[in-house]
Amino acid sequence: MARRRIHPSSTEGNGIIGTEPLHTPLDRARIVGAVLQLLQHEGLDAISMRKIADVLGVKAAALYYHVKDKEQLLHLLAEEISFGIPIPDPTAAWPAQLRSWAESFRASLLRFRDAVPIMNAAHAASPNRLDHIEYLYRTLAEAGFADERVPWLAAMLKNYIYGFVEEETRLRERAQAARQRQDEAENGYAKQILALPQERYPHFVRLAAFTVSMNGDEEFRFGLDVLLDGFRAQLLGVHRES
Repeated sequence: MARRRIHPSSTEGNGIIGTEPLHTPLDRARIVGAVLQLLQHEGLDAISMRKIADVLGVKAAALYYHVKDKEQLLHLLAEEISFGIPIPDPTAAWPAQLRSWAESFRASLLRFRDAVPIMNAAHAASPNRLDHIEYLYRTLAEAGFADERVPWLAAMLKNYIYGFVEEETRLRERAQAARQRQDEAENGYAKQILALPQERYPHFVRLAAFTVSMNGDEEFRFGLDVLLDGFRAQLLGVHRES
């Protein structure tokens, strides 16, 4: 195992006692912290084990004692993203629980750069991620949905959140790349739409202002309500049939 020195060593030279600086031991928490810093500044594609080692001031071989490969690193990052998502109050009605969970999940994804690709790159195998899957399955099953549909519904909810966050992130990064504020980017896109031939795209042109203006929180909650209303309708329909 490659190990950094963590205790001071004294040397005598010309009657002067020198002490090496203390080093923080290398462990998974320290590695994940360094990766998160790299992630925010450079993005997922730029991260390599060698670059992580450089940031930590160790040889790349030292990392492999704690993280065997990049796939395991992705699992650790996904676990970190999942860690900040609280499990809702189980006494609340199931739609309120799922709404609260979804909003917390979105907020956690937005805190980390490239969070959605990270979550999609690694299948759920770590404790926090598995806890959330278990929570969703339990909540949907206890609401009365058939077992075979529970995974479908959980996936619909997850994919809605992933898709929405990806769109939010894409628009924000596009504005940043153009060195524009979000409203400037929206106005520029609106002008492009308004310049289209209205006889061919009458509705697209007419709704340009609504198309380019994004109120993330309001739009997310609206889409979530539509999705959960659909869940509720499915449940009521099954109960009526039975």
